[in-house]
Amino acid sequence: MRTLSALGCLAAVLSAGAAEPLTLTGHDRPVSSVAFSPDGRRIASGSADDTLKLWDATTGKELATVRVRGDGVQCLAFSPDGSRLASGNWNKTLTVWDAETGKELLTLRGHKENVLCLAFSPDGKRLASGSGDDTLKLWDAATGKELLTLDAGNEYDITAVAFSPDGARLASGDGDNVVTVWDAADGEELLTLTGHDLAITAVAFSPDGKRVVSGSQDDTVRVWDAKSGKELMVLTGHTEDVTSVAFSPDGSRVVSGGEDKAVRVWDAKTGKELAVLKAKAGVAAVSVSPDGRRVAAGCGKAVEVWAVGN
Repeated sequence: MRTLSALGCLAAVLSAGAAEPLTLTGHDRPVSSVAFSPDGRRIASGSADDTLKLWDATTGKELATVRVRGDGVQCLAFSPDGSRLASGNWNKTLTVWDAETGKELLTLRGHKENVLCLAFSPDGKRLASGSGDDTLKLWDAATGKELLTLDAGNEYDITAVAFSPDGARLASGDGDNVVTVWDAADGEELLTLTGHDLAITAVAFSPDGKRVVSGSQDDTVRVWDAKSGKELMVLTGHTEDVTSVAFSPDGSRVVSGGEDKAVRVWDAKTGKELAVLKAKAGVAAVSVSPDGRRVAAGCGKAVEVWAVGN
């Protein structure tokens, strides 16, 4: 028997009225980043209060707090196996932590300005990071060795980065309103995606690697063909900066967060807006659980988690 995917139930669930989100509080300053663990049991959040926190994704209980020496956390990501957590920090470093104990495993130094975005490769062997120093770097995630530095040829911050599902390509966004797709092995520039009117804030590949989604300060979400670079759709509805984007695990939905205090869910094929989740503050980051049943967002000093399917 064919069943409807969890996130595919979202429009029906919300048409009857969205339930109040589970609210995770404990940070003293705004939350900049959120991520579900690969098994969906935990949520990690990073904040300007110089901490990373781990939460039980079901109950909202705070499990651990990790103090980041020197400055705030701008971005974070779990390794694909969930054993490590990487943070990009305002002190120009990346840190790799043991996701169970909070022990610091590695500190990666090489950027000359704050680290603004990062991503693990699908096999967990590499980290990509973008910075206010206008560079995108690739690192060995086990040793911390710098493998490659990519330069987009402009003087704009690298604000977003994502690996393709096969790990062969990287997408990055920058303050020059451009999304660039790179060969992740040798750093060759493969595509330049132009169409946004203001700085790119977020990028993500679809689970099948055929599309790229981007968010921008121009209040739009755009979907691109990852092979040709053709713009497929422009999703409009946000009334302030789009800050974060993600695909659902099955690739059928796009989720975006914005400074307009909204998390919006779109049909990835048609571009139709399916639902709006109302946050209590501007949304800095969104993450969809691995089973597609929950959406987490960093909103002000809190993390809000919505159940979106049964």
